[in-house]
Amino acid sequence: MKEKNSSLKSILIFVISVAILTFFDQLSKIIMVDALKTTKTIPLIKNVLEFYYIENTGTAWGMFGGGRIFFLVLTVIIMAVLVYITYKLPTTKKYMLMRITIILLGSGAVGNFIDRLFLGYVRDFIYFRLINFPVFNVADCYVTIGLALFIIMVLFIYKDEDFNFLKPDRKGSNE
Repeated sequence: MKEKNSSLKSILIFVISVAILTFFDQLSKIIMVDALKTTKTIPLIKNVLEFYYIENTGTAWGMFGGGRIFFLVLTVIIMAVLVYITYKLPTTKKYMLMRITIILLGSGAVGNFIDRLFLGYVRDFIYFRLINFPVFNVADCYVTIGLALFIIMVLFIYKDEDFNFLKPDRKGSNE
C-alpha cells in the first residue's frame, strides 16, 4: 500500500508541476500576443533576438500544418504515457532527473495542446533572427529541454536495467 501511495503522490506532483509550468506558458502567450498587437516586432537584442508573433497550425517549425486533430490525439497519447511512466517510476533520488524531464515534456505538450484545442493554432513569439531560427514559444522550450535531458539520460546516465520499472509485474507467474 505504501508503494501505491507513493505512486499516487508522484502523479499529484506531476499534475501540479505541469499545471504551474503550463500557466507560465499560457501567461507568456497572453502577454506577448497583447504586446505584439500594436507592433509587429519587439527587438530584445538588435538583429539577434526578438519577439515576433505568428500563428502556427503545424508542429515544430510549422511542419505538418493543418494536422490539428492528429496533434490533439497525439498529445493525449503522449500524456497518457507520461502519466503511466510517472506512476511506475521509483521514488528514489536516482530518478529525479527523469521526473524533471517528464514534467518538462508534459508541460510543453499541454501548453501547445491548449492553444490547438481552443484556438486551432499555437501562438509562437520568440525569434532568433541571427540564425533565422523558426519562431517558438515557452512550451517549445520545455519540450526542447526535456528532449535534450532525455537524450543525455539515455546515452550517459541510465543503463538498460534502470528502465526495468516499466516492465509489467510478473507477480504470480511461474518464472
